[in-house]
Parts: sequence; C-alpha cells; structure tokens
Amino acid sequence: QVQLVESGGGLVQAGGSLRLSCAASGRTFSRYTVGWFRQALGKEREFVAAITWSGEDFNYVDSVKGRFTISRDNAKNTVYLQMNSLTPEDTAVYYCAAPLAPYGRILYRKEEYDYWGQGTQVTVSS
Repeated sequence: QVQLVESGGGLVQAGGSLRLSCAASGRTFSRYTVGWFRQALGKEREFVAAITWSGEDFNYVDSVKGRFTISRDNAKNTVYLQMNSLTPEDTAVYYCAAPLAPYGRILYRKEEYDYWGQGTQVTVSS
C-alpha cells in the first residue's frame, strides 16, 4: 500500500508563488512516475504535470508550461510542484498520484494512476 500526502497549498494573490510537496510512504517511491492533477469546483480532474522515476522525463499541461516546475527528491520520497505566476484560473484542489506499476514513461490519464493523496487547496485571488 502507498500513502501520498500533499502539502503546501494556501491562499495567494495573482502573480504569486507556491510550492506543493507530495510525500510518499509505503514502498520504494523512487521507481515510479508521479503525477500532479487538479480539480476546480464543478470541473473534471485534469492533468497538470508528471515526472518519471529518474526525473529526466517530465511534461506539463499547456496552460502551466513556463510557470510550473515539477521535480523530485527520491532520497526524501518527495515530489514537488513549484508554481509561479499564479492566476485565479489555477485555483483548485491539487492532488498527487502514483501508479501501481513502475511505468518508465509519463502518464497523462487519471485512470492510469492507482494511488492518490487527499489533495491540497490552492486559491489564487485576483
């Protein structure tokens, strides 16, 4: 079993920054792709970013490219999402997720992920 715990959310003004963390326990986290998703009120959960186990491959949804950076520290079993130049459209609950199997590629669909954290709220005021 895998436990994922997100932290770092909060209220920030437009143009500000936040750094989300996803701490994992329960297995060797370093072998697995990890993704970040977000769900705004009344909307579907959407892919934001993902990173492979090595950290060498990563990708982002177009709306956050150039503003968000995903990274990981396998020694700490933690994946980060640095979010800069935040806009009100980034307001959502942010979730990290991991798959059951050690895929060596980026996973974009939420159905490909088996373990989810409880989410952390990010609110960006205008």
